[in-house]
Amino acid sequence: MAMAYVLAVQPSAIIGFGMEQNFTDINGVIVSKAALLFMTALISGIVTLIMGLYANLPFALSTGMGTNFMLGALLQSGSLSFGNVMVIVLIGGSIFVLLTVLGIRNLIVKAIPKNIKVSISVAIGFFITYLGFSNSGIGNFEEGIGLGNFSDPNVFLAIVGLILIALLTLYKVPGALLIGIIVVTILGIPLGVTQVPGQLFGIPDVNEISNITFSFDFNGLLNGSTIVLIFIAFFGDFFSTLGTVLGVSQKANLLDDNGNLPGIARPFLVDALGTVAGAIAGCTTISTFVESSAGAQAGGKTGLTSVSTAIMFFISILASPLFLMIPDAATSPVLIFVGYSMISSITNIDFTNFSEAFGPFVMIVFTAFTGGIASGISAGILADVAIKTFAKTEKAEKAVHPVMYALCIPLMIYFIFN
Repeated sequence: MAMAYVLAVQPSAIIGFGMEQNFTDINGVIVSKAALLFMTALISGIVTLIMGLYANLPFALSTGMGTNFMLGALLQSGSLSFGNVMVIVLIGGSIFVLLTVLGIRNLIVKAIPKNIKVSISVAIGFFITYLGFSNSGIGNFEEGIGLGNFSDPNVFLAIVGLILIALLTLYKVPGALLIGIIVVTILGIPLGVTQVPGQLFGIPDVNEISNITFSFDFNGLLNGSTIVLIFIAFFGDFFSTLGTVLGVSQKANLLDDNGNLPGIARPFLVDALGTVAGAIAGCTTISTFVESSAGAQAGGKTGLTSVSTAIMFFISILASPLFLMIPDAATSPVLIFVGYSMISSITNIDFTNFSEAFGPFVMIVFTAFTGGIASGISAGILADVAIKTFAKTEKAEKAVHPVMYALCIPLMIYFIFN
């Protein structure tokens, strides 16, 4: 219940917020919210079930918040086709599988400096928060930056939802995001914001589902921007999974004396294979959700917790019309809170050390003020490598791993050709 909000948010993240239920990409492929919701629930249930049965750990998985908004924005703008998006997710997931099987996770962890790992999450958090303000109407970004029309019922309900979720979070009520969505959706019915469907249960047409499965388009991907997008898709999933797995395991008392999770390769493999399977099914990057901590706090320490969550995902497939009736006024406050949870990690950046803080600063402000995650993250990495390379202290010079220098080449190509 703590992560069910993903079923309401994911379809809109991919094809756009608003009343429209379908989107036609640049190749003429029709992508529907109903099909996206169906496959998201199905794949989330399958991968979470495998996590419980194979890894025997209390981790739940679904389409991660962050990469989906980035790729969705590029799809909606016509920069990428839906097939392009799925290819990027597929390649990122395949790299994750390969590195997991080869057991070189530690090399990746050491290559990317902590300040960059943290700032990627923060930058995406600012972008998601911006979407929450924009889609709800609380903020007006059409002519600069300003407040929206607070007499609009959509804006009013979004603010109510924001306050409600904040209070529920304050008192640590389980499922605060989902409760906020439900309350605002119900309040929106008499105000004409929520459109009640003709039927409350059902599944989408088979043709809608077939449009998004095995939908791979390799055309137009041989450029610098593709490399950047694959980098974001892979590293976003990699470090999100690493942090979530260790964090939830700590709450469930599953870590050993050295702070390591025995058999950590298993949940990593399930996560990676989940992303590959998700790409085949029309889902963006599948990631282990931090909301898994709700199960750990309730006493879940084994795969039974994941199996139970998987069953709930399967049941929710039949209730797709209920999720599709949820208005932007109900999902936008959730985006703001997801953004908050990601932005809060900014405290882990050492702003007293200029060589450590400059790269993250560039990354965050570029993302926030240009509205582009790819350009922001690319600029931040280049700035971080440059400032540490030319720093006079030996410690700063050693902070740049050779892998980071190699990574700068495609990032510079990205800016040159875009």
